[in-house]
Amino acid sequence: MPDSVLYRVQGAVATLTLNRPERLNAIAADMLDRLLAALERAASDEAVRVVVLTGAGRGFCPGADIASLAQPAPSAEPPPFEARVGSTRRWMRIPELLWGMPKITIAAVNGACAGAGLSWALSCDLRFAARSAVFRTAFIGVGVSGDYGVNWSLPRVVGWGKARELLLLNAKVSPEEALRIGMVARVIDDALLLPEVDLVASGLASAPQAGVLGIKQNLIDAESMSLAEELNHESRRLARSLGTEEARAAARSFRAGQ
Repeated sequence: MPDSVLYRVQGAVATLTLNRPERLNAIAADMLDRLLAALERAASDEAVRVVVLTGAGRGFCPGADIASLAQPAPSAEPPPFEARVGSTRRWMRIPELLWGMPKITIAAVNGACAGAGLSWALSCDLRFAARSAVFRTAFIGVGVSGDYGVNWSLPRVVGWGKARELLLLNAKVSPEEALRIGMVARVIDDALLLPEVDLVASGLASAPQAGVLGIKQNLIDAESMSLAEELNHESRRLARSLGTEEARAAARSFRAGQ
């Protein structure tokens, strides 16, 4: 049986591919365990600077495998409520890592992107969509309240009003509409999606990392800190990045190109 998540490192870029193409990469339990392990591996690998998340075949990830959700409840006594919460919370490390790991994370969205798949894409620093992509929150359609941080990340990406609309009305969002509302950075022809994402990822991986990761951490801090607190941290990161040879080399290159 093939792995439900493939892990490949090329240069300083790790690509994680959801790999259930026969189900458009719908989520099964083993995929959650494997994706979490792959993200932890990438987060701890000092040689990896950028992480790309994508899907095999015609889909990115439409969320949970609905066929399993629709099955009758098993006759055996279910685990206690708190035990179920605990196991679910462990998998919620997936968006925490995508959002907060000291790497740049990119979602290359090919095909259907809904439910938890959308939550994962929204947790990435950047999202690029193929023209075949279709976005949908989907949670209300299957009677659940949302997972993997969608209620936290979606308003921060598209605004609170639009987030309520997308979550409550459950409309499909085309890649062009996703671009208009700021859900994705670019819309790319299907055949060019991964090559273009590879170029972006390679460029970010080769950029001065004190600057790149300083920007990411400044933005994370800005989510919860006051302006004065954020400026304290920003000042320290600026001084640190200015003192690196990478930054000095970048400045010389910039000046030479003017």
